[in-house]
Amino acid sequence: MTQITDSAPVSTFPRLGWVGDLLIPALRSAFDALPAAESRVARYHRGWCEADGTPMTTVSSTGKSVRPALALLSAVAVGGSAELAVPGAVAVELVHDFTLLHDDVIDGDALRRHRPAAWSVFGTPAAVLTGDALLVSAMRALADAPGGRAAEAVQELVTTLMELVEGQSRDVAFERAPEVSVAQYLAMAEGKTGSLIGCSCALGGVLAGADSERVRGLREFGRRLGVAFQCADDVLGIWGRSARSGKPVGADLAARKKSLPVVAALGGEGAAAERLRAVYATTHPLDEQDIDLARELVEDAGGREAAEQEARRQVSAALRALSWARPDPDSYRQLQDIAWAMTHRES
Repeated sequence: MTQITDSAPVSTFPRLGWVGDLLIPALRSAFDALPAAESRVARYHRGWCEADGTPMTTVSSTGKSVRPALALLSAVAVGGSAELAVPGAVAVELVHDFTLLHDDVIDGDALRRHRPAAWSVFGTPAAVLTGDALLVSAMRALADAPGGRAAEAVQELVTTLMELVEGQSRDVAFERAPEVSVAQYLAMAEGKTGSLIGCSCALGGVLAGADSERVRGLREFGRRLGVAFQCADDVLGIWGRSARSGKPVGADLAARKKSLPVVAALGGEGAAAERLRAVYATTHPLDEQDIDLARELVEDAGGREAAEQEARRQVSAALRALSWARPDPDSYRQLQDIAWAMTHRES
């Protein structure tokens, strides 16, 4: 399963164009502080420069920054200022890029954000080291946060990182597992995807000085939203459009990955589920005709409907959790709008 990326820049979300004004200068400063070699790889990965380091004449809307937006808006939701949460916004974006760099290496994905993935351009060691450097930079951003909440913020991220590792480990293990249940898949998605989005929201609350109950509500909102996001992304991975998403649609089927629609379909009954199990049991490479057949069988066996229903269920749970944080009405509406936009994508 490919680590998810955001499908639309935050400027396309209602009233969130201000996020980039706060995030990008701080993020560029973090990149500039990296060692020169890793800084170039990181800037290429973001779409800020060419492989030789030449600045891009037109910077595309890569690095869509939904997680930083959630961190900043969560701070506002509990009565703080967005500026207080900038270290958290930077940290989660750096960690997100760290996971993308490493995940592309693990999966062997050669395409990221409409361009060759960093490892395919600079080599695997350079991509891995750049991911490591981004992780260290994320910890430094939180450790240097003002306001007396740095230690709590660092602990929040450390807990998340362990969950990310566990989720990634489960994801890799699923490739070899003969059977994966929907419950097992959702537990993996909560670690690999939900934990970082939950951390984004929680860091906003922590850095704004919110009490533990409000932080808990923000964290759970993000975790449920992250699982919903993964469910929606899994659907796009099979039925989306690569030209717009920048990711190879059908690659998970070609690799016989167990994304949620596939897991649900494989566990179903009927002729379509039985034929899909037979396709996944083969060992020969799947050509385009095989992939088209697998896509059809997943849908016929109910996999797409199951994933879409689960996404809706997780969003409902997310909004219930958000009420624990007692956000102000305007922030609640904006967070609700983000939740809808993240789970109703076309590509």
